[in-house]
Formats: sequence, C-alpha cells, structure tokens
Amino acid sequence: MVGAGELQRAPLLTFTVIILTLMGAVLAAGGVWLLALGGSLYYVIAGAALLLTAWLLWQRRAEALWVYAALLLGTMAWAIWEVGLDFWSLAPRGDVLAPLGIWLLLPFITAHLAGNMPAARWGLVAVLVLAAIVLGVALRGDRFGLNGTLAQAAGAAGTDTTAAQAQSDWTAYGATNFGTRYSSLNQITKDNVKDLKLAWEFQTGDHKGPDDPDEFTNEVTPLKVGDLLYTCSPHQIVFALDAASGKLRWKFDPQIEHHKNFQHMTCRGVAYHETKPGAVDSTGAAAPAECPKRIFLPTDDGRLFALDAETGKPCEGFGDHGQIDLKAGNEITTLGFYEGTSPPVVTDKVLIMAGAVIDNYSDKVPSGAIRGFDIYSGKLIWAFDPGNPDPNEMPSETHHFTMGSPNSWSVAAADEKLGLVYEPLGSSSPDIWAGNRTADNERYDSALVALDINTGKLRWSYQNVHHDLWDMDMPSQPSLIDVPTKDGVVPAIYVPAKTGNIFVLDRRDGHLLVPAPETPVPQGAAPGDRTAPTQPFSDLSFRPRQILTGAQMWGATMFDQLACRIKFKRLRYEGPFTPPSEQGTLVYPGDFGMFEWGGIAVDPVRQIAIANPQSIPFVSRLVPRGSDNPAAPNAAHPPGTELGVQPMYGTPYGVDLGIFLSPLGIPCMAPPWGSLAAIDLKTNQIVWQHRVGTIRDKAPVPLPFKMGVPMLGGPMVTAGGVAFLSSTMDYYIRAFDVNDGRLLWQDRLPAGGQSTPMTYEAGGRQYVVTVDGGHGSFGTKLGDYVRAYALPGNVASR
Repeated sequence: MVGAGELQRAPLLTFTVIILTLMGAVLAAGGVWLLALGGSLYYVIAGAALLLTAWLLWQRRAEALWVYAALLLGTMAWAIWEVGLDFWSLAPRGDVLAPLGIWLLLPFITAHLAGNMPAARWGLVAVLVLAAIVLGVALRGDRFGLNGTLAQAAGAAGTDTTAAQAQSDWTAYGATNFGTRYSSLNQITKDNVKDLKLAWEFQTGDHKGPDDPDEFTNEVTPLKVGDLLYTCSPHQIVFALDAASGKLRWKFDPQIEHHKNFQHMTCRGVAYHETKPGAVDSTGAAAPAECPKRIFLPTDDGRLFALDAETGKPCEGFGDHGQIDLKAGNEITTLGFYEGTSPPVVTDKVLIMAGAVIDNYSDKVPSGAIRGFDIYSGKLIWAFDPGNPDPNEMPSETHHFTMGSPNSWSVAAADEKLGLVYEPLGSSSPDIWAGNRTADNERYDSALVALDINTGKLRWSYQNVHHDLWDMDMPSQPSLIDVPTKDGVVPAIYVPAKTGNIFVLDRRDGHLLVPAPETPVPQGAAPGDRTAPTQPFSDLSFRPRQILTGAQMWGATMFDQLACRIKFKRLRYEGPFTPPSEQGTLVYPGDFGMFEWGGIAVDPVRQIAIANPQSIPFVSRLVPRGSDNPAAPNAAHPPGTELGVQPMYGTPYGVDLGIFLSPLGIPCMAPPWGSLAAIDLKTNQIVWQHRVGTIRDKAPVPLPFKMGVPMLGGPMVTAGGVAFLSSTMDYYIRAFDVNDGRLLWQDRLPAGGQSTPMTYEAGGRQYVVTVDGGHGSFGTKLGDYVRAYALPGNVASR
C-alpha cells in the first residue's frame, strides 16, 4: 500500500488522484441519473473508468495509463458512433479527457508509477495521437454543410422588371414593396468586394436609458432616395443623412416616453412616399401640395407621423398636425401594449399600418387590426380586424376592435398591379395557451392574409400553423417574384416561417406552388386546451429533418453536456409541435424561429434566393396559478420582457419561456446554430448551405471559431453576385459569393449588427450600409452606428 508520507512527496500525483476521483464521482452519479431517465450508459462507464484510474494511480501502478487509454479509445468510438466526424460535436466529449491524458504522461506522474511503464506510456500516446488525427479530419469537413454551385445566369430569366431595373435608390424596407432585398447595382462584384473600405460613419447619439426595457434594439434598414439616406434609432428618432458623406441634414424626435413596461424599444425602419404628377387621394380629390415627399414613422407609443422628407417637419394636413393615434378604436389603450415597431406599407393612395401587441401578458390586450389610411390626410379608410366575425367592421362609438386578435408585427409586402397587400400574422394573445380562443380568432391565426389595398377585404389567406401554441407566427416580410412553372410564368410569393418552412404560393389566389402536405403532429395539450391533429410541412424547408436525441446535446465540456442530456430527458419532447406542458416542453425550432423579421433576399433576374436560417431550441413550461403566479394583475403594468415567467392573465397558466441552455449559459444543442444558404427558385432546391459566424464575441477568450451562430436580421443580394450579411452574434459584416457561398470579405463592427444591410448609388459610387446598434435581449453590444462602405476612391472624412 502507498503511505501518506510517500504521497506527500508526490503532491502533483495526489492532486491528480483527487481530481480524477471527483470527476469520476460526478460522471458516475450523473450517469446513473441519466440512465434512469432512459439516456446513454456511457457516463456511468466513463465515471467508473476515471475512478479506477484514480485508484490505480493511488496504488502507483502503470496500469492506470492503460485504463485511461481504454477510456479515451472508448470515448472516441462512442462519440463517432453518435455524431460522426463533426468536430464541434466531438470536441466537448474529449476536451477535458485529452488534456488530462497528456498530463498523465508528464514525468511528475509517470516517475512515481511501477510496472511496465514504457508500454503503458506508449499505449496512451498512441490513443492521443489517434484522437488528434480524428479531430483533424473532422475539422477539415462539415457534415452539416451542403456544397454546391448555382448555375450561372443565362440572361434575364425573371420578369420582375420593377425590382430588376437599374436602381440607385432603396425606397422601401425590402428595397421595394416586393420585399426582395435585391439591388441591380453591380459596381461591387465578387472580384473587387475585398477592397471595400469604410467611406463614412455616423453616430446617432441615441442610447439605452435607465427606464428602457431589455429589448432595446436597432433593427433598422435605412432608405435612400435622391441624395438623402433616412434611418431611425431605437427611440424612433429619424435622421436624414447626406448619402455621399453621412453628414446630418435633419433629424426628428417624436419624444416618446421611456418606460420599462414597453416590451420592445426598437425601430425597424421608416417608409417613403412621393406624390406623382396628377395624383389624387383616396376620395378622388387632387393631392395636396404640402409634403410632396413624405417619410412615415411609426412609434412604440402607438403613434404614426408623416414628415416632410426634405425638412423633417411634420406634415400639418396629415391627421392631427402631422400624426395619428394608432391606439384609437381599441378598448385597451395602455401605454406599451400596442407598438408600431415596423414601417407601414406605402401605396399610391393608401398607407397600410399594422403593429405589435404585447405578448403573453393577458387576453385583455389591444387588437391586432390592420388599417388603411389615406396617404395624404391620414383618414381611416378601412380596417381588417382578424378576430371580428366581420373583419372589416369599422370602429365607432359603439364598437371597438376585438381584443387580442392576431397582429401583424413584422413587415408586409404589396403588389399594386394586383391590388394586394400581404400581411404576415402572429397568433392571438396570449401565445402559449389557446383554450379560450374563439373560432373567429383562430381563422387567421399565424397566417398570411392577402387584402385588397383599397378596401381591406380579404382576397385569400394561408395558415402556417393551426391552433398555434408555440408562437410560431409568420415573422418575415414575404418576397414577391415571378417564377417559371410548367404552366408558364407565375406571380409567386415566398413566405418564410419560424418553423423553417418556406411556403410558396401563387400570390393571385394563394394556392400552393410547392406542396405542403398536412402531417400528423404530437397530441396531448394542457387541460382545457387542444391541439390540431396535423400541421403543414412545406417541401421547401430548412426545418430539422430528424427529431433531436441525446446525441445532439452539447456543452463546453463533457460535464455540462451531461447536464444538458439530463435536462433534455426531463423535458417533454416528441418532435416539432410538441404541446406546451407543466413538465416543460422542448420547442424546436424555438421561439426565435428559423426565420425572423429579416426574411430572405431574392435575385429576380437569376431566380435565386439567399436565406440565413437559424436553430436554437427553447423551453416552454406552463406555470399553474398560485402565490407566485396570481390570476389577476397586481401591478399597473407588466414588465417589458419576452423571456422568463410571463403571466398570461385570463388563462389557467402563466408560462416560463427561455432558451435551452447549459449550466454555463451556452446552447444545449450542438452547433451549427446559424447558416447561410442559396435556393434555386427554378427548382426550389437548396443548392448550398454553410455555417456562418464565430463565437469570438461570446467566448471568454476571443477565439474566432467558425461554429455557425444565431442571427437576427436578414441578407441582401446584388447583381454583382455578392450577398451581404451583418446579423450574426459576432460583430462583423460579411460578403459572400452567391454562386457557392464562399466568404469573400468581412469587416469588424463596433457593435452588434442585428439589422439587414442595404445598398445604393451616390455620386457614381455604390455604397453598402449597415446599422450597428446591437440587441439587448440577444446579448450583443449596444451602439449607435450607421456605417457606409465603398470601393477606394474619394472616401469621405470620418
């Protein structure tokens, strides 16, 4: 036996024995727990092997190295069997064991061991070398990626001349009302994009205050018209900048109240309208001379402003001295319950406005009614209230809009030739329990509705999720493009959804162009609720093709990976659309959605689309009423948050919502969490897909590991064959070759770039602009930057 005196003369050996014993005990105990839940046996075996190694070291026997080598070899075989040659899935299974194996080979350990040391040492060395080779092979490939090349453009395949024509401006959120996020400018190409330099930078000076909510974000895509660039900041301050130099021309501050009870404090953008010669208003009268060029600004406190685009002054003839109250017509007018976070749709005569309604607070919240206003006077022309038996009933002294009806918080698209506006809807409020929703509220829940621009009457609708219990709404601006089919060129609409599905419909009547068969989904809703028996699954989709298993659970080490496996097994999960539960349900794709408000970018000439899907699981746990979750509000206003415990007053439950994270605060699902992909719209096939983004700005040490990270924001594509993206969790703007997805250029940003880039021409130069303000709840660095890039030339002073 080894005496205490001998161990005192080998303190590092003693330390190693203690560490191995602790590691073995933790793995064995956790492994037994996991095994009892129906999980992997590996952790019990690994814990036992570490305890045996510790005991043999205590006995100073060289066999300890053989046992440890067997543990490493078995771990490697088990890991490859579970996840294949994926580096980031393999790494946490060995990132503690491999360094510890090297430690065991050092002289201050081996010098104290008896037995056939050379053989034991070389056996462990051989296994460590084999592990390094396996990891090296895994690092060179990406089993989750898809390599391919888009066919070269053979000419102008598309018929969308509005979006494909040469354009020096960017006049709507998605470039045009077609929502393509495409520019026909081609001065910047895949060959010279590497030479882009910062041309100018502007700081708004608008920063988060002590009374602002956590969801303080700058998600704006600026507009450019003539020689001015229009952008806005989180407190909805509008800035008009010289497009060539970034110098401030004017700004307008709506003076909104700062309050933590707002669920959001953001501005996704403004809208622009220009009076055409001989224009008339909605009544047929001649358009007023006042404000021939207008900027429309929605605000988080429920107002809508019309500003002179040349001066920034309110247009006095619009509403009440330049503004209208969007809370009008609602029974509930609580500050912060209705927010205008996205720009309205501007058409020739009608301004179409929707808004965000507070999530998961109560069933007594404002309506999500969509409204059409006269573009000049601001007079209400029509309404579409999705929860009303008669959706077009106008508000009056005796009638209010329906409380909690589905709202359209994101950005809409329009086809003025067809006379239709396409509004993506969310679910009725609250989102996560629906036992008391009416049939009328269910009709258009999480659907796309096509409304007549002039009357607001429904032409057609398509429901993306039936009886939505997961907040799987239609989050993105749809993209309109004319596509070739066996029946000729068809006006299509591509609708990205949080589920990862992209629904492809004929935008004239809503019939599917790509099949989306109804498929059985898990059943068993909470008491008092129900589930739809089937849900539509589009054949064009980025949704996970396989149900998650314990093998996909992840961590920085084998220990937090074990914790994630235990958490996973304790949750309810039967695949997509597993109902929320008191047990806690794994929601995958999660509430962020595989697609968000950024949408996709479409090149109508080449007939291709660029998409940036992401996948982060969430946990949804229903919380019964009790002392910590009262049935009625006990404060004047709710906290401004979308994560954590939310009350859902008016239902039997609250809900605790959060990202599925390890004890170390990183996602419990293995990466990639975000990617960039290309779709051939002639075949509706995904041609290439690559992970994008690093953990540089989230890891304790800023290592640029390319893992594929979450994103908020969308891509932009140009006729130069380049796609731009700035929405990743690390602080970069990047340019990619649309043909194969190769990274061509990137530049470091001063803050999070959770926005969608845009491009324009000024003075003969093409600029690419990104707004970098960060995102509070997303966890990126906040800032107030507007940055423009251009090829070398007469670069303006910073």
